[in-house]
Amino acid sequence: MEAENPSSRQSLREVFTDRLGWLGVRSAQILLVIILAAIVVFGLIQVKLVVIPVLVALILAAAVAPVVNGMRRRGVSAVLATWITLLAGIAAFGGIITLIVFAVRNQWDELASSAIEGLDQLQNLLSNGPIPVDEEQINGAREAVVQFLTSSSFGSGALAGVSAAGEFITGALLTFVVLFYFLKDGGDIWNFFLRPFRGERLERGRRVGLVSLKVLGGYVRGTALIAFVDALGIGIGLVILQVPLALPLAVVVFITAFIPIVGATLAGILAALVALVANGPVAALFVLGVVVLVNQLEGNLLQPIIMARSLKLHALVILVALTAGTILGGIVGAVLSVPIAAVAWAIIKVWNRPEDGSFDRPRRVARGAAHAVAAQPAATS
Repeated sequence: MEAENPSSRQSLREVFTDRLGWLGVRSAQILLVIILAAIVVFGLIQVKLVVIPVLVALILAAAVAPVVNGMRRRGVSAVLATWITLLAGIAAFGGIITLIVFAVRNQWDELASSAIEGLDQLQNLLSNGPIPVDEEQINGAREAVVQFLTSSSFGSGALAGVSAAGEFITGALLTFVVLFYFLKDGGDIWNFFLRPFRGERLERGRRVGLVSLKVLGGYVRGTALIAFVDALGIGIGLVILQVPLALPLAVVVFITAFIPIVGATLAGILAALVALVANGPVAALFVLGVVVLVNQLEGNLLQPIIMARSLKLHALVILVALTAGTILGGIVGAVLSVPIAAVAWAIIKVWNRPEDGSFDRPRRVARGAAHAVAAQPAATS
């Protein structure tokens, strides 16, 4: 039997150890990580009815945890503190919804008549403007809309809306239950997951938990404060300009401000459209000016001061996260994507040591003391 040639073994080893071979191995590893990540994301999308409520509950728990912890430090039991916090939040949310309903009901007739008048003006502008549109084309568009509303596809869309409403109610109930347990037993739940770890891995798990809670809570509270300022500024401008539905539009601004960069701007455009229909083009231009002014105040003053410590992400990273979240989870994904990206970046920074370097501070102090002693001049006899 012919002996194996050693040179062939050496050449095979060199295939994997030279520069091209090393690059190929690393590329295969990267592709494997991407495939595994895609499989995980695909699996999470299949159970998004559970994943999204858990994520929403986690973010809300991080935001209101200081309230619960403050009551517990004053002797209130965990269950009572959790119920007080949840019921207060539900009461505040219900009060806002009630105000919106009454405002819409009181101003709906005025807005409907203004909308009809505005549509007639738009039709006249299209027919007699610099680029006239044929009357038959406008009537054809109207008939297409009416035909769609009376077609079977619209009925199937309505049934899909009913199904989505059922999923929303289920998700809301699940979010409430998970939020209750996160607020009541959040520390115990995280300690349960850390039970298999010891030593440095245990310390790393504690660091990850603390920084995640800090970033999520700071992000939600900071975003809520900025959203409140946006809604207050735009709402005051709408009231001064006597735009109908000022309160509901201000609430829409508050909600959409949780989508960074684009949320408040889209809500401002909606307010400008309402002003255009109800009050004419001059009022719409003033509303756009108010929206631009408020956005400049947010971007140049509020964001750097309030969100500097909780959201240290570049605008490009935020846009990429928003796009990915919107593709994967729709509007809810757009809201959740940025805080998740911020937490992921914070975890990466503290994976091996705390962000402030407190774990290796004694070593730095000792090293600095040694340098100070070595720099002292020798004592003269």
